[in-house]
Amino acid sequence: MLDHIAIQVHDIAASAAFYDAVLAPLGGERKKQFGENISFGVTGHPLWLVPATDAAPARELHIAFAAADRAAVDGFHAAALAVGAEVLHAPRLWPEYHESYYGSFVRDPDGNNVEAVCHRP
Repeated sequence: MLDHIAIQVHDIAASAAFYDAVLAPLGGERKKQFGENISFGVTGHPLWLVPATDAAPARELHIAFAAADRAAVDGFHAAALAVGAEVLHAPRLWPEYHESYYGSFVRDPDGNNVEAVCHRP
């Protein structure tokens, strides 16, 4: 249903470096830069980082990225640790969601809850 989403960030360079690192294990990469705006994706431009329009703290957003397998979730987590992200939840099964839900949750530089999830056994 979604074609793309844009999130406002306070430091484009810091956020772009974060998403460069954590999306690489999932097959994601920078796709386009349009002025200060930067897009990421595997194909297309589903995620855009755009400069925040004011200094007020942003309201927390939850973004979950699909991982092909559990190793990709583990790679996402390792990349997040390497760039100093706050870990909300290390990779593990979340049977309360469903028996094969394997995910890791971290905070991006703007405090958003960013997840990598694999739904396969």
